Amino acid sequence: MDRRSRQGARILNESPIYLDYNATTPVLPEVVDAMLPFLTEHFGNPSSRHHYGRIALDAVERARGEVAALLNCDADEIVFTSGATEASNLAIRGMKPGDRRRIVTSTIEHPATAAATGWLESHGFEVIRLGVDSTGRVAGADLESAVDETTALVTLMHSNGETGVLQPIREAARAARRVSALVHTDAAQSAGKVPLDVRALDIDFLSMAGHKLYAPKGVGALFVRRGIALEPLLVGAGHERGLRAGTENVASIVGLGVASTIARRDLEEESARVRGLRDRLWALLSDAIPVTMNGHSKDRLPNTLNVRFPNVSAVALLAQADGVAASTGSACHAGSEKPSGILLSMGIAPEQALGAVRLSLGRQTSQQDVDRAAEWLTVAWQQVVD
Repeated sequence: MDRRSRQGARILNESPIYLDYNATTPVLPEVVDAMLPFLTEHFGNPSSRHHYGRIALDAVERARGEVAALLNCDADEIVFTSGATEASNLAIRGMKPGDRRRIVTSTIEHPATAAATGWLESHGFEVIRLGVDSTGRVAGADLESAVDETTALVTLMHSNGETGVLQPIREAARAARRVSALVHTDAAQSAGKVPLDVRALDIDFLSMAGHKLYAPKGVGALFVRRGIALEPLLVGAGHERGLRAGTENVASIVGLGVASTIARRDLEEESARVRGLRDRLWALLSDAIPVTMNGHSKDRLPNTLNVRFPNVSAVALLAQADGVAASTGSACHAGSEKPSGILLSMGIAPEQALGAVRLSLGRQTSQQDVDRAAEWLTVAWQQVVD
């Protein structure tokens, strides 16, 4: 047995390494512990006026304050939703445009934003979709030229889920404020990884998702700047200030609140730790394989590495490297051999984009995981190329 075969046989006996935190995160033990009482003894409806209802209501409002603290806003500016998809739809489809009919967005948005702006387009709005440069960023100058007095809303993601590249939200806000337009950002990937301050960003709406933040799936939140009017997507009783009808998912809301508190507490230390591991992973891969990094080398999430492997399909590579749980792109586009539209927007050739793998790290990622993953991917690349 040659050296490569012995190496492959050795790592085949090891457990898979999870490097797909941008797809979803595990629920933290502290979050589970906080949720459990609201799945058992504290079962009341927050709208009920009796003892059981008050316990549930107090828990929801405490969580609202915890999410608000993460975003540096007031608690009454947080609306709980089923996730970032609903939050983004509520902001984009629920905003009141007056007689304005222009929407400015980008070509690299999450499907929730892309579909919501597409819905507006089918209802008579003009949608301007700005491209990105080779680093994956929308240019501030393009925002300035696209936003005019007919613009109702600028919606631009805070960071891209595939490349991790951070977008110019402050520039988008400056352009929008010049003409009194509204600003929304999808920050599902950013929350808990980089600082988010809605006051400093000067935005009107921000979407976030619990399952990207070590809270459960099926819960999220929308920041709505005080004084901004929205039309609800769901009508019924007056839950969430009349913006989101339906009895609150108390246990998951509690979980989102605790996860937000942990994220705020550990943000600086955890971001630095994960950034160091991400950079180590890049160094190990680039030393062994002629790989190319996709996206901006600095202005990106600290946990995200999008790598282009030469002369292979990423699907075939990950099938061979089955000890690494990673993605060929956003989970919302997985299972397809089509090249990522995000990478194509950056000017990457289709045949090269097919070799791209997204490696996203998280709280449970260790240096040993990074070293093992680099070994797995190196061996798998050599086997597929051969």
